Amino acid sequence: MKKVLELKSVHTYYGHIHALKGVSLEVREGEIVTLIGANGAGKTTTLRTISGMVAPREGEIIFEGQRVNHLPAYEIVKRGIGHVPEGRRIFPRLTVEENLEIGAYLTNDRQAVAERKAEVFDLFPRLAERRRQLGGTLSGGEQQMLAIGRALMQDPRILLLDEPSMGLAPVLVDAIFEIIVELNKRGKTILLVEQNALLALKVAHRGYVLQTGEITLEGPAEELARNEEVKKAYLGG
Repeated sequence: MKKVLELKSVHTYYGHIHALKGVSLEVREGEIVTLIGANGAGKTTTLRTISGMVAPREGEIIFEGQRVNHLPAYEIVKRGIGHVPEGRRIFPRLTVEENLEIGAYLTNDRQAVAERKAEVFDLFPRLAERRRQLGGTLSGGEQQMLAIGRALMQDPRILLLDEPSMGLAPVLVDAIFEIIVELNKRGKTILLVEQNALLALKVAHRGYVLQTGEITLEGPAEELARNEEVKKAYLGG
Protein backbone atom coordinates (compact mmCIF):
# COMPACT_ATOMS: atom_id res chain seq x y z
CA MET A 1 0.00 0.00 0.00
CA LYS A 2 1.29 3.42 -0.88
CA LYS A 3 1.77 6.13 1.73
CA VAL A 4 -0.92 8.80 1.67
CA LEU A 5 0.46 10.82 4.58
CA GLU A 6 3.83 10.95 6.31
CA LEU A 7 5.16 13.06 9.16
CA LYS A 8 8.94 13.26 9.47
CA SER A 9 10.39 14.53 12.77
CA VAL A 10 7.73 17.22 13.19
CA HIS A 11 8.25 19.79 15.96
CA THR A 12 5.36 22.13 16.78
CA TYR A 13 5.34 24.92 19.34
CA TYR A 14 2.69 27.09 20.99
CA GLY A 15 4.82 30.10 21.83
CA HIS A 16 7.60 28.67 23.99
CA ILE A 17 5.72 25.42 24.68
CA HIS A 18 7.21 22.51 22.75
CA ALA A 19 4.03 20.54 21.95
CA LEU A 20 5.30 18.01 19.38
CA LYS A 21 8.87 16.76 19.77
CA GLY A 22 9.94 15.03 16.59
CA VAL A 23 6.73 13.18 15.72
CA SER A 24 7.08 10.72 12.84
CA LEU A 25 4.19 8.61 11.56
CA GLU A 26 2.66 7.38 8.34
CA VAL A 27 -0.78 6.47 7.02
CA ARG A 28 -1.11 4.18 4.02
CA GLU A 29 -3.93 4.11 1.51
CA GLY A 30 -7.04 2.34 2.79
CA GLU A 31 -5.94 2.21 6.42
CA ILE A 32 -7.47 3.35 9.67
CA VAL A 33 -4.55 4.50 11.79
CA THR A 34 -5.20 5.60 15.36
CA LEU A 35 -3.24 7.95 17.56
CA ILE A 36 -3.84 7.32 21.27
CA GLY A 37 -2.53 8.99 24.39
CA ALA A 38 -3.50 10.86 27.53
CA ASN A 39 -5.00 14.35 27.57
CA GLY A 40 -2.31 16.88 26.70
CA ALA A 41 -0.14 14.33 24.89
CA GLY A 42 -0.31 16.28 21.62
CA LYS A 43 -2.91 14.30 19.66
CA THR A 44 -5.06 17.27 18.66
CA THR A 45 -1.92 19.33 17.95
CA THR A 46 -0.77 16.61 15.56
CA LEU A 47 -4.00 16.86 13.55
CA ARG A 48 -3.98 20.66 13.66
CA THR A 49 -0.40 20.64 12.38
CA ILE A 50 -1.26 18.29 9.50
CA SER A 51 -4.20 20.43 8.40
CA GLY A 52 -2.23 23.69 8.52
CA MET A 53 -3.97 25.26 11.51
CA VAL A 54 -0.61 25.31 13.32
CA ALA A 55 2.69 25.57 11.45
CA PRO A 56 5.46 23.15 12.46
CA ARG A 57 8.77 24.77 13.30
CA GLU A 58 10.80 21.77 12.12
CA GLY A 59 10.20 18.58 10.13
CA GLU A 60 8.15 17.68 7.10
CA ILE A 61 4.55 16.74 6.32
CA ILE A 62 4.32 14.77 3.09
CA PHE A 63 0.91 14.23 1.51
CA GLU A 64 0.69 12.04 -1.59
CA GLY A 65 4.40 12.53 -2.24
CA GLN A 66 4.43 16.33 -1.85
CA ARG A 67 5.51 18.48 1.06
CA VAL A 68 2.54 20.47 2.36
CA ASN A 69 3.64 22.01 5.66
CA HIS A 70 4.39 25.34 3.98
CA LEU A 71 0.83 25.64 2.60
CA PRO A 72 -2.12 27.59 4.10
CA ALA A 73 -4.93 25.54 5.61
CA TYR A 74 -7.40 26.12 2.74
CA GLU A 75 -4.83 24.83 0.23
CA ILE A 76 -4.30 21.71 2.32
CA VAL A 77 -8.06 21.08 2.31
CA LYS A 78 -8.03 21.58 -1.46
CA ARG A 79 -5.27 18.95 -1.80
CA GLY A 80 -7.51 16.38 -0.12
CA ILE A 81 -7.08 16.47 3.66
CA GLY A 82 -10.41 16.63 5.52
CA HIS A 83 -10.45 17.50 9.23
CA VAL A 84 -13.29 16.81 11.67
CA PRO A 85 -12.25 18.89 14.69
CA GLU A 86 -12.61 18.10 18.36
CA GLY A 87 -15.92 19.44 19.65
CA ARG A 88 -17.57 19.19 16.21
CA ARG A 89 -17.57 22.96 15.49
CA ILE A 90 -20.67 22.98 13.30
CA PHE A 91 -22.46 26.26 12.49
CA PRO A 92 -25.41 26.24 14.95
CA ARG A 93 -27.48 28.91 13.17
CA LEU A 94 -27.26 27.27 9.76
CA THR A 95 -29.36 24.32 8.65
CA VAL A 96 -27.95 20.83 8.21
CA GLU A 97 -27.97 21.33 4.45
CA GLU A 98 -26.22 24.71 4.68
CA ASN A 99 -23.54 23.22 6.96
CA LEU A 100 -22.90 20.52 4.37
CA GLU A 101 -22.73 23.02 1.50
CA ILE A 102 -20.13 25.03 3.40
CA GLY A 103 -18.03 21.85 3.48
CA ALA A 104 -17.94 21.98 -0.33
CA TYR A 105 -16.98 25.67 -0.57
CA LEU A 106 -13.90 24.88 -2.69
CA THR A 107 -15.94 22.93 -5.26
CA ASN A 108 -17.51 24.85 -8.15
CA ASP A 109 -19.15 21.80 -9.72
CA ARG A 110 -22.74 21.96 -8.44
CA GLN A 111 -23.54 18.48 -9.72
CA ALA A 112 -20.61 17.06 -7.74
CA VAL A 113 -21.83 18.91 -4.64
CA ALA A 114 -25.35 17.48 -5.07
CA GLU A 115 -23.94 13.96 -5.53
CA ARG A 116 -21.76 14.25 -2.43
CA LYS A 117 -24.69 15.55 -0.41
CA ALA A 118 -26.74 12.55 -1.55
CA GLU A 119 -23.88 10.25 -0.45
CA VAL A 120 -23.76 11.94 2.99
CA PHE A 121 -27.53 11.56 3.38
CA ASP A 122 -27.20 7.90 2.36
CA LEU A 123 -24.53 7.40 5.03
CA PHE A 124 -26.47 9.43 7.64
CA PRO A 125 -30.24 8.99 7.05
CA ARG A 126 -30.89 10.96 10.25
CA LEU A 127 -29.31 14.04 8.66
CA ALA A 128 -31.52 13.62 5.59
CA GLU A 129 -34.58 13.71 7.90
CA ARG A 130 -33.28 16.90 9.52
CA ARG A 131 -31.86 18.63 6.45
CA ARG A 132 -33.79 21.88 7.14
CA GLN A 133 -33.21 21.83 10.90
CA LEU A 134 -30.74 24.26 12.48
CA GLY A 135 -27.44 22.63 13.41
CA GLY A 136 -27.61 23.94 16.96
CA THR A 137 -30.86 22.08 17.64
CA LEU A 138 -29.38 18.65 16.79
CA SER A 139 -28.35 16.14 19.44
CA GLY A 140 -24.64 15.62 20.16
CA GLY A 141 -24.55 12.46 18.05
CA GLU A 142 -26.31 14.15 15.15
CA GLN A 143 -23.90 17.09 15.34
CA GLN A 144 -20.99 14.63 15.15
CA MET A 145 -22.55 13.03 12.08
CA LEU A 146 -22.94 16.51 10.57
CA ALA A 147 -19.30 17.39 11.29
CA ILE A 148 -18.16 14.19 9.55
CA GLY A 149 -20.58 14.77 6.68
CA ARG A 150 -19.32 18.33 6.23
CA ALA A 151 -15.72 17.09 5.92
CA LEU A 152 -16.81 14.43 3.40
CA MET A 153 -18.34 17.10 1.13
CA GLN A 154 -14.87 17.94 -0.21
CA ASP A 155 -14.31 14.22 -1.00
CA PRO A 156 -11.01 14.12 0.93
CA ARG A 157 -8.28 11.56 0.20
CA ILE A 158 -7.71 11.26 3.96
CA LEU A 159 -10.02 12.06 6.86
CA LEU A 160 -8.62 13.33 10.17
CA LEU A 161 -11.05 12.53 13.01
CA ASP A 162 -10.45 14.23 16.36
CA GLU A 163 -12.21 12.61 19.34
CA PRO A 164 -15.42 11.62 17.51
CA SER A 165 -16.87 9.90 20.60
CA MET A 166 -16.37 12.83 22.97
CA GLY A 167 -19.45 13.61 25.07
CA LEU A 168 -21.65 10.98 23.43
CA ALA A 169 -23.79 8.29 25.08
CA PRO A 170 -22.40 4.75 24.66
CA VAL A 171 -25.05 3.75 22.10
CA LEU A 172 -24.14 6.76 19.95
CA VAL A 173 -20.43 6.05 20.33
CA ASP A 174 -21.04 2.59 18.85
CA ALA A 175 -23.03 4.14 15.98
CA ILE A 176 -20.25 6.64 15.19
CA PHE A 177 -17.62 3.89 15.17
CA GLU A 178 -19.78 1.76 12.87
CA ILE A 179 -19.84 4.73 10.50
CA ILE A 180 -16.03 5.05 10.69
CA VAL A 181 -15.68 1.38 9.73
CA GLU A 182 -18.22 1.83 6.92
CA LEU A 183 -16.34 4.85 5.56
CA ASN A 184 -13.16 2.80 5.53
CA LYS A 185 -14.94 -0.05 3.69
CA ARG A 186 -16.00 2.53 1.11
CA GLY A 187 -12.34 3.33 0.52
CA LYS A 188 -11.70 6.25 2.85
CA THR A 189 -8.28 6.48 4.53
CA ILE A 190 -8.58 7.65 8.14
CA LEU A 191 -6.31 9.03 10.85
CA LEU A 192 -8.24 8.72 14.11
CA VAL A 193 -7.49 10.49 17.39
CA GLU A 194 -9.59 8.98 20.15
CA GLN A 195 -9.64 9.01 23.95
CA ASN A 196 -11.44 5.65 23.97
CA ALA A 197 -8.32 3.66 23.17
CA LEU A 198 -10.05 0.28 23.40
CA LEU A 199 -12.58 1.16 20.70
CA ALA A 200 -9.97 2.92 18.57
CA LEU A 201 -7.66 -0.10 18.56
CA LYS A 202 -10.61 -2.39 17.73
CA VAL A 203 -11.37 -0.58 14.46
CA ALA A 204 -7.84 0.50 13.47
CA HIS A 205 -5.29 -1.39 11.40
CA ARG A 206 -2.28 0.26 13.05
CA GLY A 207 -1.67 2.62 15.93
CA TYR A 208 0.75 5.03 17.54
CA VAL A 209 1.02 5.95 21.22
CA LEU A 210 1.82 9.60 21.90
CA GLN A 211 3.21 10.73 25.27
CA THR A 212 4.07 14.37 26.02
CA GLY A 213 4.61 15.15 22.34
CA GLU A 214 6.62 12.05 21.43
CA ILE A 215 5.73 8.74 19.78
CA THR A 216 6.66 6.03 22.31
CA LEU A 217 5.09 2.95 20.70
CA GLU A 218 3.77 1.96 17.29
CA GLY A 219 2.58 -1.18 15.55
CA PRO A 220 -0.44 -3.22 14.43
CA ALA A 221 -3.52 -2.28 16.48
CA GLU A 222 -3.98 -5.86 17.73
CA GLU A 223 -0.43 -5.92 19.09
CA LEU A 224 -0.84 -2.57 20.84
CA ALA A 225 -4.10 -3.78 22.41
CA ARG A 226 -2.17 -6.74 23.89
CA ASN A 227 0.80 -4.65 25.02
CA GLU A 228 0.99 -4.61 28.84
CA GLU A 229 2.14 -1.00 28.97
CA VAL A 230 -0.74 0.13 26.75
CA LYS A 231 -3.27 -1.97 28.68
CA LYS A 232 -2.13 -0.50 31.98
CA ALA A 233 -2.10 3.11 30.81
CA TYR A 234 -5.07 3.30 28.40
CA LEU A 235 -7.21 0.16 28.48
CA GLY A 236 -7.85 -0.20 32.20
CA GLY A 237 -5.79 -3.38 32.34
